[in-house]
Amino acid sequence: MPMTDPRRRIPRTDDILRSAPVEAARASVSEQVIRDVIAGVQQRARHGEIAPEQVESSVAEALARRGSIAARPVLNATGVVIHTNLGRAPLSAAAVDALVTASGYVDVELDLATGVRSKRGMSARAALLRHCPAAQDALIVNNGAAALVLATTTFAAGAEVIVSRGELIEIGAGFRLTDLIESTGARLREIGTTNRTHLRDYVDAIGPQTGCILKVHPSNFRVQGFTAEVDIAQLRSAADRSGIPLVADLGSGLLHPDSLLPDEPDAASALRAGADIVTASGDKLLGGPQAGLVLGRADLVERMARHPLARAVRADKLALAALEATLDGPSTPVESALHADAGRMEERARRLAAAIDAEVVTHDGRVGGGGAPGVPLPGWAVAITAGGAPPTELARRLRTGDPAVLPRLHEGVLLLDLRCIPEADDDRLAVAVRDALTTLVPNDGEPAVTPEH
Repeated sequence: MPMTDPRRRIPRTDDILRSAPVEAARASVSEQVIRDVIAGVQQRARHGEIAPEQVESSVAEALARRGSIAARPVLNATGVVIHTNLGRAPLSAAAVDALVTASGYVDVELDLATGVRSKRGMSARAALLRHCPAAQDALIVNNGAAALVLATTTFAAGAEVIVSRGELIEIGAGFRLTDLIESTGARLREIGTTNRTHLRDYVDAIGPQTGCILKVHPSNFRVQGFTAEVDIAQLRSAADRSGIPLVADLGSGLLHPDSLLPDEPDAASALRAGADIVTASGDKLLGGPQAGLVLGRADLVERMARHPLARAVRADKLALAALEATLDGPSTPVESALHADAGRMEERARRLAAAIDAEVVTHDGRVGGGGAPGVPLPGWAVAITAGGAPPTELARRLRTGDPAVLPRLHEGVLLLDLRCIPEADDDRLAVAVRDALTTLVPNDGEPAVTPEH
């Protein structure tokens, strides 16, 4: 290596390890993480991405951002309330406090009065029943798919699950409902067609090999036009004739009707209509942690709880605590975002637009997470043109900035929707946008990157 090679000026690892920022970082991250961060920054310097003199400060900045986990908080400026890629529902302050409380020893499976073992998560189950009294009993597992798998395993392993072809959905990351059900040892008995299924299709399919009837809410798409489906109340008569369970998978976790989402099914209505078992997710419209909710007939819920698979999919103490606090606590961030006041959102958007010299436009948010597909949430957004620079580059700088901001790119325009951003973070968002614009467009007005063609 030539004596003039700048790489010779890259600080040694041992020297960086003795620096004050690294010493401070040892309170929150392991030695291995520190060494990995240092090696990564040194590699950037070797490749010429940063100057050797920037290595120590870059290490300090990286460790300050890193914390004890690699996941970074994100300001969600997309207008999508339940954003799967951002972890779905943000937890309420009450749920966060409950996580801290449950992080130590807690009586998750112990009766403190008698000192003997009790049923797991009784207080969380009681909270769920308080908020959905139409159910006789409840069970909480680790996610919505697990709740459905446990139901079909309990009632139809080695038997048939009757389901409409119009409800054979694929959920996120390519997981198909058909594959989930067949993994339990159950056999699918598909009936009807994609667009039309009738009560007689269910009745004709019921036989000695039937384990259960499954009604699935196709939450992430809509079929319109020449369509027909059988509702739960109609299916109740078919289930009664044969004595088989009627299972309704609702997905979104809505416990009661919401006038904002008139076509979104809820657990209470499904149970009153005749469903024996309802399964749903806890981290969608309910606004809680990742969890699978099982509500329904006491004898059938007990059968599911006693199945060996229930042990493999049970919820941990943190999820149980956060779910209970979500149910019994104040309004959740999801509820607040869904029912945000349009006038207040416009006022906030105009204040942000004035701070960064941008424009306010009307913008429809979305529920997300497979809930209420196609239902608009009218609101406002700040549109940024970035002085002719590529909006994709500004979006990248916002995503990788501090704080990280996820905007929406639509028809070549970068949009910032404040629906899902706590009002207390408005100033942080403005600073993040100004920082991104400053690095994107220098003082002479020329874009710092090559425009797209």
